[in-house]
Amino acid sequence: MTTDFSHKPTLTGELVVLRPVTEDDLPALLPMLQDPEIGRLTGSHADFTEAALRQWYATRGAQTNRLDLAVVERATGRVVGEAVLNEWDAPNESCAFRISLSPDALGRGLGTEATRLIVGYGFEAVGLYRVWLEVYAFNPRARRAYEKAGFRAEGVLRGALLWEGDRVDATVMAALAPEWGITRA
Repeated sequence: MTTDFSHKPTLTGELVVLRPVTEDDLPALLPMLQDPEIGRLTGSHADFTEAALRQWYATRGAQTNRLDLAVVERATGRVVGEAVLNEWDAPNESCAFRISLSPDALGRGLGTEATRLIVGYGFEAVGLYRVWLEVYAFNPRARRAYEKAGFRAEGVLRGALLWEGDRVDATVMAALAPEWGITRA
């Protein structure tokens, strides 16, 4: 078992390869990060400059408390998003998960496979017991993809996001190692 996220793996599936994200991926990720609809669906109020993003991605490899991986479409070799395990709670063997894909990568199973790969890595290699996420009520496509990947709804955070004057609920979802067939001694 790994004791932290200092090891940055490359995970290969049929549709995608997940590999450590670097600042060299910024040109491919920038359109996604600046897309207003992606910002809405992820609840991101951030307005990062390209320089700030470059600095952020340049430091991802040195982080031991999170795992940031680029989602690369195998058929084209193109970076189409990122998948992240973060908010690591080592004593409770838990962490959060987030994923973001460029609009042209949606609806083709890339996100579902990327989710299964990184969450499976968290359970199998890191020894996580629980991986959780939040999904906003106005993003039913993401919720269906998370359910397809093995996440279950746990509860609702009412009015968790204020978006353009409206309060939006967030559903907390989680996947547990035993549900993936992984047992611990």
